Amino acid sequence: MIKIAYLGPPGTFTEEALDNYEKNEQKVKKIPLSTVAEVIKYVDMGQVKEGLVPIENSIEGSVNITLDVLTFESESKIVREITIPIKHSLIGKKGVQAEHIKKIISHPHATAQCRNYLSTYFPKAEIIAANSTAEAVKKILETDNDTAAIGTRTAARIYGLDIITHDIEDNKENKTRFVFVSNYIPSKTGKDKTSLVCFLKKDKPGSLYNILREFAERNINLTRLESRPAKKHLGDYVFMIDIDGHLHDREVFEAIEVLRKKVYLIKILGSYPIYKEGL
Repeated sequence: MIKIAYLGPPGTFTEEALDNYEKNEQKVKKIPLSTVAEVIKYVDMGQVKEGLVPIENSIEGSVNITLDVLTFESESKIVREITIPIKHSLIGKKGVQAEHIKKIISHPHATAQCRNYLSTYFPKAEIIAANSTAEAVKKILETDNDTAAIGTRTAARIYGLDIITHDIEDNKENKTRFVFVSNYIPSKTGKDKTSLVCFLKKDKPGSLYNILREFAERNINLTRLESRPAKKHLGDYVFMIDIDGHLHDREVFEAIEVLRKKVYLIKILGSYPIYKEGL
């Protein structure tokens, strides 16, 4: 059994992702923590073997806090990834009927992702913000019967509540990618990706082109490219890049070694197996 910290509290989508992983792998002792930074810090300090945090959502985009902590504050590496569908449920106390609901609690992202459902079935309901969907579901235990929450099936099970309606999200293709972080680089599998960050020596015309050219000339496919503030001067940015291939593949290794001479710094965030849905 291994200790894995995850973004809590119990009942979050991060825990659902961890449960999905646990079904197919060894047993896990789950350690819920309150922030992404705390999860990664536990890994850095050796208090857990791995941490699990969200990194990208198909609707909201990148999870900036995860990228920033891995880039600027930690030496932990991404060792695996997992993607799960984001399925929201309307949750209430035992026996509560939908027609009696006057208040709905959830995280603002969740209520936004269920906007059409809420406007159709609960146009007059008071929407109350919570810090997470899991916290919203837990609050139901302390409220009147006219209050429901939007959250996960896992949270409903944990707190012994009823699911009034399943799958109320507007976009049925909504998914979130989560990453496991630890303190090693996994061996190559033949179906891998590498995540890295390029810090520029000086911003000038052609800077990004000169980076991308090294990958293009070696027929290395880019799967994600994003700029983030460099946390120094206004207007300074770093480039975050995901590429197909493992750090120990010859073409990938050569491209990175050439780039080290062209940029101020390259930081490897991880080189790990590509997640295949359904496995």
